[in-house]
Amino acid sequence: MYQWNSPESISTGPEYRDAFLELHGSSRMAVMDDGPWAGRLEWQRSARFGVVLCGDVGEEFTRNPADIRADPRETFELLLPMAGSAYVEQGSSSAEIHAGTVAFCDIDRPVSFAHGQDFISLAVIIPAAELESRSPATVHRPTAFSSVSGIGRLIRRSVLALHEERRHLTEKTFDFATGQLLDLVLLAADGADSAPSNHQGRVEREIREYVRRHAADQSLNIVVLARDLGWSARYLQSVLNAAGTTARDLIRTERLGLAHSRLSSTSWAGYSIAQVAYACGFASHSSFATAYRKAFGVTPRETRKS
Repeated sequence: MYQWNSPESISTGPEYRDAFLELHGSSRMAVMDDGPWAGRLEWQRSARFGVVLCGDVGEEFTRNPADIRADPRETFELLLPMAGSAYVEQGSSSAEIHAGTVAFCDIDRPVSFAHGQDFISLAVIIPAAELESRSPATVHRPTAFSSVSGIGRLIRRSVLALHEERRHLTEKTFDFATGQLLDLVLLAADGADSAPSNHQGRVEREIREYVRRHAADQSLNIVVLARDLGWSARYLQSVLNAAGTTARDLIRTERLGLAHSRLSSTSWAGYSIAQVAYACGFASHSSFATAYRKAFGVTPRETRKS
């Protein structure tokens, strides 16, 4: 059973093996070069998805038909190498993967995997049902692509951000961010080489909706947006730049609109203009008055009188 809690680290031999098998299913494992068992695992799991960092051990991993029949998992792994290289064989496909590539593996198909101690990777664990509901064809074909440029690079950044920010995400936000990542992976699997405009448009709408709902929060900025929406700040900035705005301008515009509505409302008549400004997310009365007059051509007091 999963438990949404702080990520754990495993560094000793028996504990590493047990944790690895719990995450990947029944399989055969052997240490390469007859070295001692070592290794490091860091993970976070929800009821739907998981993200795992694995490294500091050279090993051979094989999951054969008997293992699959005894312990079916109905999961896929999106594997993102960070350092070193590994050899992967599944079905009739085989490849050497390294930093700069991304591979998609079906855990319920026989697979062999071997790497040295210098290999470090991130894996996103995805239920097969999530793929079936989005793109059934992807379930039945091996997928690997570059993470150096285009949509592959965006996927790499998203996986890194998911792992780095996992301690600060709620389970709901973690699932939301992983679902968006999966949508990008399926686009890449279908041959897309960059994030399509309709995807950017969807992210832009999500940004605008979030800002509209949280405009009054004085701590709202691009960092908070990135954290809560599950994207990198750089990517959100690029989406907003393409839409002809910035996070700062968008937040200010929403706050000014909110202030205009409240200053025009009888239900806010008992509050001073400074109180309205602060309640709409502005930290300074003077900066609010200046921005308000620039936006509407009148002062806050004139709006209230009218």
